[in-house]
Amino acid sequence: MGKIVATEFISLDGVIEDPGGSEDYVHGGWTFEFDRGEEGNRFKLGELEEAEAQLFGRVTYEGFAAAWPGREDDPHMGDFAKMINTMPKYVYSTTLDMAEWQNTTVLAGDFATDIARVKQEVDGVILVAGSARLVQGLLAADLLDELRLMQFPVGRRVRHPRRERPQGPAHPRRRAHGRRGRPAADLPVGLKAHVNCR
Repeated sequence: MGKIVATEFISLDGVIEDPGGSEDYVHGGWTFEFDRGEEGNRFKLGELEEAEAQLFGRVTYEGFAAAWPGREDDPHMGDFAKMINTMPKYVYSTTLDMAEWQNTTVLAGDFATDIARVKQEVDGVILVAGSARLVQGLLAADLLDELRLMQFPVGRRVRHPRRERPQGPAHPRRRAHGRRGRPAADLPVGLKAHVNCR
């Protein structure tokens, strides 16, 4: 059975939208203001290396599908691009008819049923990068196993409906801890906290 792990870039004030600058958000690209260092880069590469598959929401999928296929010859990101391009990918969308990025399956049926089926089919980590609405749905359906937050020392709060607290039943308490046994508040940029959802 698969384990769904979501990984998010997050500002000090809780913004996760458009960290790479491709979504026309007024403060898009905010993660590029910081060097996450060699340890942070190894952490992100390690997340992809441990994954058997990726799961996306439509917006993040379209951004990744536009960015990664053409970067396999990049001297800095080529290995990462090759891994992400060749691994199995799933995108949940009720509006996307087909996916052109290699090894991608579109899920468009009942959200909880489709995602639970993917968890049954994939043996290992199913990595969710970004995809805020998808992650909210995974939490609400109790399908998320782990949430990893890479916090950046910047504030980007602008009122926006997608960043408001979701309505609905309270989620069970989650256990948070810092990487490598250090207190979460004492971690460098890029290695902030994990939240175990099981």
